Amino acid sequence: MTSQDPNPASAPATEQNTGNGAEPARQDPDRRTPCPWLAPAEQPLSEAFDLALLDLDGVVYLGPQAVDGAVPALGAAKDAGMRLAYVTNNAARPPQVVADHLRELGIPAEPSEVVTSAQVAASLLARRLPAGAGVLVVGGQGLRQALREEGLEPVEALSDGPQAVVQGFSPDLGWLQLAEGADAVRSGLFWMATNLDMTVPRATGPAPGNGTLVAAVRTAAGREPDQVAGKPDPAPFVETVRRLGSERPLVVGDRLDTDLEGARAARIPGLLVLTGVSGVPDLLTCPEHRRPTFLGADLSALAVPHPATTVRTRPEDEAPAGPDSPSGGVEATCREAQVVVGTCAGGTVRAEVVRPGEDALDLLRAACSAVWAWNDSARTASRSRRRVDTSEISTVLERQTQGAPWSR
Repeated sequence: MTSQDPNPASAPATEQNTGNGAEPARQDPDRRTPCPWLAPAEQPLSEAFDLALLDLDGVVYLGPQAVDGAVPALGAAKDAGMRLAYVTNNAARPPQVVADHLRELGIPAEPSEVVTSAQVAASLLARRLPAGAGVLVVGGQGLRQALREEGLEPVEALSDGPQAVVQGFSPDLGWLQLAEGADAVRSGLFWMATNLDMTVPRATGPAPGNGTLVAAVRTAAGREPDQVAGKPDPAPFVETVRRLGSERPLVVGDRLDTDLEGARAARIPGLLVLTGVSGVPDLLTCPEHRRPTFLGADLSALAVPHPATTVRTRPEDEAPAGPDSPSGGVEATCREAQVVVGTCAGGTVRAEVVRPGEDALDLLRAACSAVWAWNDSARTASRSRRRVDTSEISTVLERQTQGAPWSR
């Protein structure tokens, strides 16, 4: 793959997203077109792209421990010539501490290669406030250091005379800080949130994130933040690309609602890895502005080429495979895997596995392409979009992977 931007701003007008009837428009029954969202890569991604913009929580590590396989995968990517940068919505720690943690795990990293939402928030505040202005911090050391580096003064109380409020995640954040922040926000001060992630991944499962804590202040103060600095805003990606002089960047993340939405907004290709927050059900139902360009179970996806996926519109009178199988609809194929989505007897819409193929990720690619094409055609044709029953996809994936966590 040579194009820096395989991501269309909106799906092209191919047969899977045009038409006026209850099914996608009838076309040549044998015509297949590339999936407008998932792109092929003839080379390994670590060779096709010159910079990986990596999320951290749920991609590189979970809490203090590295994600399984992350250390050798990133080492191999670096050996292949890919530069690594770490773009995180977690505002709790300064870049130096993050880089130290990565090196302790065996991952090469320098503070200059780490961009946090605290840095982005502090930079934005420095553009609107006079030098030396006080900013009430509802967060941790990462925010305080970022503010000082931008010439602003972190303060702890409304009585200190702040000119703005900034709120970011910290595992040590307590009720008194939240209450002080609510008082300051309610007084009318400009309120910057570093991000709105509702959860953060942990080895034991999702835990409350900054979005949950922002919601607490929002409820008490009675209004929304004035600005949100981190992903999905494209600014962290755009700034990192500019700083490092990349020509072919790739976003790598585990969250559709931040990492991949931000990649689309920045018009940068995105790889979703299934080691963190977003899972198969989220992926199958995600809207256009959050869809990834590539899929991987984990960071080993950087070391391999990625196959093409095609979509075909099925004529309404194309015979179903069985009495309970869909008729008409759309068919998607990725190598040997094939999935059909269409209307069954009784009016239900179902995704059916025609062939699972040898690679479970190929089945997932085909399933995403078929479900997305069906949903997009429903929207374009201004007809009601009935929920697609994807239970068979989940069942076959779990069986094919022998219950691997990413397949659930």
